[in-house]
Amino acid sequence: MAGDAQATRDRLLNAAAQEFAEYGIAGGRVDRIALAARSNKAQIYHYFGSKEALFDAVFDRLVVRTTDEIAMDAADLPGYAGRLFDGYEDHPEVARLATWYRLERAERHDPIQSIVDSSHAKIAAIDKAQRDGLLPDHFSATDLLTLVLTLAGLWTAQTPEYHSVARKSSRSARRQLVTDAVRAVLNPPPDRR
Repeated sequence: MAGDAQATRDRLLNAAAQEFAEYGIAGGRVDRIALAARSNKAQIYHYFGSKEALFDAVFDRLVVRTTDEIAMDAADLPGYAGRLFDGYEDHPEVARLATWYRLERAERHDPIQSIVDSSHAKIAAIDKAQRDGLLPDHFSATDLLTLVLTLAGLWTAQTPEYHSVARKSSRSARRQLVTDAVRAVLNPPPDRR
């Protein structure tokens, strides 16, 4: 019985991830989620309480999965940015869900703890690497992580119009640009330090 409940919950989370990636929270419909999950709306409210809580569960699972699959090595931030870039390319729903989260859940009063914990751990690791002399300290650990995350998601943040007029480049060239940009952040010209 517990296996059936977990299977139902997993199907709901998977269906909700697709629905919310496409339509966001406001546009997402619990009836479509239930249908795609081969379940019913009552199960959504039973397991999650509300559509917003279902979105939060989807986003929390996404953060945990990304953190588990793409480990950060503070001594190799260009490599980390490259792996994040690969993750965004392989799973475009990640960027879409993150965008919907920023647009529709930014004003929430209770932060998702996995995001808070992951961010604190990464900042602490970068800070330690800076103190150990493995990373330059011309940026704070928080600012450095922000730059790495932003550069890794650079291509996901562009509009379709920009993509249509920008010079087409291969995935490997875009990845190289991301890792080179992080290297440049870590090693700016002497007059910029």
